[in-house]
Amino acid sequence: MLPKPVVDYRRFRLKQINTPEFSHLKLLIFWPVYVLLFGAIERDVFGDTYTPVEIFLDEWIPFCEWFVIPYTFWFFFLLGIHIYTLFYDIASFRRLMTFLFIAYFGTLTIYLICPTCQNLRPTTFERDNLLVRYMRFYYTCDTNTNVCPSLHVAGSWAVVCGAWKSRHFSSRKWRIAFVITALLISVSTCFVKQHSALDVILAIPLCVLGWRVAMRLGSSSSSTPTQPKRKWRRRLSV
Repeated sequence: MLPKPVVDYRRFRLKQINTPEFSHLKLLIFWPVYVLLFGAIERDVFGDTYTPVEIFLDEWIPFCEWFVIPYTFWFFFLLGIHIYTLFYDIASFRRLMTFLFIAYFGTLTIYLICPTCQNLRPTTFERDNLLVRYMRFYYTCDTNTNVCPSLHVAGSWAVVCGAWKSRHFSSRKWRIAFVITALLISVSTCFVKQHSALDVILAIPLCVLGWRVAMRLGSSSSSTPTQPKRKWRRRLSV
């Protein structure tokens, strides 16, 4: 079982937002800003000319409804790491949000500079089952525009970054589990025909940049001035 949360949010008041205990909550402003920007881009506020994305690998990747499961699990994957880090590991929460800030806003910038779309979605399906029906419905809810790089890929590896040095998920077994999950989600975007393989490939540089910056900031923020204080106390006691 998980221990008690490291922060008691029941004591939070808005006037405490700048205190050391609650200042990390300001990072959550990322989400409403991102949603507003992404929504504006999706509604063609900044333009409606799209470049189709497709490479030879896409012809070798068939639609497979079983990949709907990891593709949909992405939403719980991302939400779960937010809840865990907010309650049990603030340093990992900061790394998570740093990664997301770099990868997601970097992706939105690319969408603005080079709007893309994909025409890979099947119009007919070999089978008719619950997963296929779900994906048909999902196609009607989500546009096929602004796809390169893939936000699904970036978000998956943001979760791995948030868990990598966390208090409870930094063991080898947990790291392997998180990496395998992120890989399955990344690959699933191609098998459900939501993304081209190129969308996945071009998300890698953003993920590497987000990882390096998040880990570097995490390392610098973890250092504390406790050691000099101890030395000073020893001198006083001599």
